[in-house]
Amino acid sequence: MDWLNSDRIYLRAPEPEDLDFLYRWENDTALWGAGTTITPYSRYQLRRFIADSSHDIYQDKQLRLMVVLTGTKQVVGTIDLFDFDPFHGRAEVGVLVATENRRQQIASEALGLQAEYAFGFLKVNQLYAYIPVSNAASLSLFYKVGYEKTGMLKSWQRTEKGFEDVAVVQLLRSSFIGIGED
Repeated sequence: MDWLNSDRIYLRAPEPEDLDFLYRWENDTALWGAGTTITPYSRYQLRRFIADSSHDIYQDKQLRLMVVLTGTKQVVGTIDLFDFDPFHGRAEVGVLVATENRRQQIASEALGLQAEYAFGFLKVNQLYAYIPVSNAASLSLFYKVGYEKTGMLKSWQRTEKGFEDVAVVQLLRSSFIGIGED
């Protein structure tokens, strides 16, 4: 089984040449509300992140992968497993696809590959994400690939307009079908 590849995309570890992509995405304040970042990152910090990461999820408790188009080798996004808990068999998920590459099913395919890797290779029991309720596109994406809303965190996340509710979505290994399976 080739866990991190499909016909259209593949997932790979960050390389030094990915610095410009990471710098642009990590410092895009429009994206900060959807994630946990609230301060900018310097090129130096991101260069150190790439260099210092062991790419061992058991050691780092996280794994960032770049989403790459197979045909052109163009980097179009990132996908993360973080807050990895091997004892309880769970990890939080995050995905970002560049604005110009959205609405092409890339994020759903990347989430499918990530789930196959997490469930099939790492043997985790569940993946989860926290999604602001105002982020309808992200909620729709996660529901489409099989995640279920299992909770609501009231007034969980600060926004410019006040506090916002956040949906908790989970995908259990026992309910995961897989890419191309029905």
